[in-house]
Amino acid sequence: MAFIGKIREKSWILLVFIGVALIAFILPEFNKNQQVKFYPGEVFGEEIDNAEYEAKLREMIAMDQQEFQQQQKPYTADDEANSTEKAWNAIVEEKIFKREFEALQLSVSDKEVESYLLGVDGFALNPTIEQQFTDSTGKFNRRMLEQRIDQMKTSKDPQEAQNWKNTVEGVKKSREYEKYVQLMTLTSYVTTLEAENEYLAQNELKDVSFIGKRYSEIPDEEIKVKDEDIKKYYDEHKNEKKWEVFAASRDVKYFEVPLRPSNEDVEEFNKELESLKDKLAKSKNDSLFVIANSEFKLYSKDHRFTYLPEGHKNAQQGLTYPSYMDSVFKNAQVGEIVGPYTQGTQTKIAKVIDKNKYLLSARHILLSAQDSASVAKAEKQADSLVKQINSNNFEEYVTKYSQDRPSISTGGKYEEFFDYAMVPEFSKFIVDNPVGKIGYVKTQFGIHIIEVLKKEEVNYPVLAVIQKTLAPSEATESSTLNVAYEMIEKIDAKISKVKDASEKVNLFDTVAKQNNFFVSSPITIYDNSPKVYNFTSPLAKDNVIKLAYDKKSETGTLSSVPFKDTDKYIVAIVSAVREKGVPQFEDVKERMKREVIKELKAKRIASQLQGTNNLEAAASKIGTTVQSASVTFANPQLGSAGYEPQVVGALYNNLKDGKITAPIKGENGVYVVVVNKTTKALKTENYEIQRDQLLNTAKNGVYNGIRQALYKEADPVDLRKFNQLGIIRD
Repeated sequence: MAFIGKIREKSWILLVFIGVALIAFILPEFNKNQQVKFYPGEVFGEEIDNAEYEAKLREMIAMDQQEFQQQQKPYTADDEANSTEKAWNAIVEEKIFKREFEALQLSVSDKEVESYLLGVDGFALNPTIEQQFTDSTGKFNRRMLEQRIDQMKTSKDPQEAQNWKNTVEGVKKSREYEKYVQLMTLTSYVTTLEAENEYLAQNELKDVSFIGKRYSEIPDEEIKVKDEDIKKYYDEHKNEKKWEVFAASRDVKYFEVPLRPSNEDVEEFNKELESLKDKLAKSKNDSLFVIANSEFKLYSKDHRFTYLPEGHKNAQQGLTYPSYMDSVFKNAQVGEIVGPYTQGTQTKIAKVIDKNKYLLSARHILLSAQDSASVAKAEKQADSLVKQINSNNFEEYVTKYSQDRPSISTGGKYEEFFDYAMVPEFSKFIVDNPVGKIGYVKTQFGIHIIEVLKKEEVNYPVLAVIQKTLAPSEATESSTLNVAYEMIEKIDAKISKVKDASEKVNLFDTVAKQNNFFVSSPITIYDNSPKVYNFTSPLAKDNVIKLAYDKKSETGTLSSVPFKDTDKYIVAIVSAVREKGVPQFEDVKERMKREVIKELKAKRIASQLQGTNNLEAAASKIGTTVQSASVTFANPQLGSAGYEPQVVGALYNNLKDGKITAPIKGENGVYVVVVNKTTKALKTENYEIQRDQLLNTAKNGVYNGIRQALYKEADPVDLRKFNQLGIIRD
């Protein structure tokens, strides 16, 4: 490790060594792995076809892109990552349930598909379809829907034919799921005996007095536990379901070496800002200056680049300033420089290049027209209508004549918008005319008859913004990297001297703590779906997975280099490797230690309460008081002691009134209880209420229960990340 630290100082040597190492490393591995077949994963132990997965991925990305486009949102790299996960989940789900559908011989006919789309033959009309096929009054038009279906079915256009095929397949899959859930729900059944038992559990009441002592009242430090005690507990309980490892996984612990600007970096940054501020004030070409000097290279004199305070309902992404500076920007004159000011993680300097003075409201009637003949006709109609329309009857004419369907329901109103939100001719009419003015203009959409409703003076700025981020210099980054490497060398010097894997992990914690670094809780990475969420950088996430699943990795394997994660370096160690099934002792040692401590506390408390004949005397003996509670078998709350099903259950095990129990070990403590009075449930022959309750609970849980069972049997394995990183799994 010391050698690595020295060689970093000679970067050209490092490059040569890495180059030679890569040639030696890649060529034999490349030749060896040429025959390796990569596929995205497995379901029921069968390979998922890569072409099938890619087709599903393209379908999901296209669908999400279309949805984002409709919502006028940008489709980002993170959104594509979400689409990728949706595609994987969809193909896994389809393959799991396909077996069920085929076994049950579920099918959906073409006639059923059309009935579903049309909302006939017992099907409710889909709300999305209903909204898409409306007439000029906003009412659903079934004929339009029927025509659209016929058009798609008979179209010779390949894209349209594919759209219809996708629609049919989507509806069929949806109906198969619905039928399956309905069938599974029918499997739920409650017997009369079950309903009767539930009735008794709810209605047989026991009034009790009890004393007890909580485990938390005894400090853990008072209980001496040896490793052999924990090992004995492990040998006795390791095969219990409670301790079973349901999925193979690996844990990674890490600590962060923060990468922050130094005092010298801050001083240089402030000097740069002052220089930029002075140059921006003197600039004759703001556009070129912004593009040359700002991290956010966006400039325009257009009112579309009006900046608004953060949180304003009309604010556009990236075109805001801090809300606390609202008055500063509103009062600033054209040509004035504002800043530097901080917004988020950026520092900004702004030059006011224009003012947007009005927040506008208007209502309109659209007479659609595209070609010259229809425009002339619409203008003639507008001339006639303007003479008839006034503020009192405007809405009436909107309903009768407007072809802007979205605004008909609001009386043609568009409220509190800026001039850039509408086509220029529309906005110019409102800006240039007084409130109450009615007239018309021609735009690309046709002829608009407009009434000016409101012109609120706001005085928001159009800005030329220089954006800069205070970041560590190369010197600071290099010194921080040195610290991370030095920590690796210190840890390696310690752990290389020991063989026990758990001791290596403990030494990692110790050395980090000694050097004032905080070690994280372990990240668990599952073999069947390797994902890491703790870091911002994809490269850092990938490096952690590669560390965990390197062929030579085992518990105690330390990262040989720090991993860069945006504003920090990561030093990591593999802290656990778990196989499916019976747990390894070291993996459950701490959890089992807590159980051993709990058992020893229970024994101590039970010995103090043993032979209790009088609750008052025993309560005085252990420093507590006698408490009361009313309990039922269905609701095992033991008063202030909380949820204690084992204790309450014991009271219903033929315990007679007036009898005092032996000490009972519960979830939270040990208790001695006496039943003062049992109130029997009233006799009845009607258990329908309880039957319905149990049946509803069963029906509500049946699908999730079956789904969990199917997924457990299918045991889906996601190999995509391993494939991406070139990790070959046995």
